[in-house]
Amino acid sequence: MKSQDTPFVGGPLDGRVLPVLLGPTGHPPKWYRVPVPDAAGGPPTVLVYRRVEAGRSSRLGLHRGWKYEYRPEGRSRDGLRWPWSKPRRTPGATPDGGPGTADE
Repeated sequence: MKSQDTPFVGGPLDGRVLPVLLGPTGHPPKWYRVPVPDAAGGPPTVLVYRRVEAGRSSRLGLHRGWKYEYRPEGRSRDGLRWPWSKPRRTPGATPDGGPGTADE
């Protein structure tokens, strides 16, 4: 398998460059999770990093590679939404869509 040296920005891995395995498309994964064992023997802490574009060239605007940015809040579910999918639930909305919905 191919790997690519990818820089990490923010969080405990700030400034480090680690080899990351590439997928079948030649890109590193969109999310990189690093489990850190607990010193007291408890459950491990998981550090979450999101893949972002490292930059663009000045003249042609070509892609310069990838880097990972630290996300302390964890992985957000902002993925693909299909038109036939159920709408996302908003806190405080009533299930029947009557008075008291969050859309008003």
